[in-house]
Amino acid sequence: MQPIFKFCPNCKSNHLEYPHGSKIVCLDCNFEYYHNTAGATAVVIQKKDKVLLTIRNKEPKKGYLDLAGGFIDAMETAEQASFRELQEELNISIDTSKLKYINSYPNTYLYKDILYNTIDLFFLYKDDNLSVGDFDPIELKGYVWKNLSEIDLNEIAFDSHKKTLSILKKID
Repeated sequence: MQPIFKFCPNCKSNHLEYPHGSKIVCLDCNFEYYHNTAGATAVVIQKKDKVLLTIRNKEPKKGYLDLAGGFIDAMETAEQASFRELQEELNISIDTSKLKYINSYPNTYLYKDILYNTIDLFFLYKDDNLSVGDFDPIELKGYVWKNLSEIDLNEIAFDSHKKTLSILKKID
């Protein structure tokens, strides 16, 4: 594991040990920190024969295509996180009962020099009458609608998203 702390958050000591995986231990005060996997959601929004891809406006992977979604907040379900993220990013409200689970993949997310391990949960949402509102210009440069066959996986930001879209392309 990469060092994410230079000093113990509890006693400020620099005597830290990384015994295995996600655990960090202070050798002076025995403080323990687990840098656990974070949950995230992504929604494949389908309207007729096209899917919605967002264009990232933030690092990591600024300028790459992405599925709408994001991190799951504390005490939030994956469906609630999907609803919240779609509202925040694209100003749309969805009926979460229509979300269909696709799959999950482990992923990594490098942000401000800290590598986060994530478990990304993917959902399909079909709505032929969906209209996208004003998108969040801090998060997104914009969005595009594409047929699955038109999507170049090299333009997709994250490996877990590439894997899910690749599976969907094969069954399309």
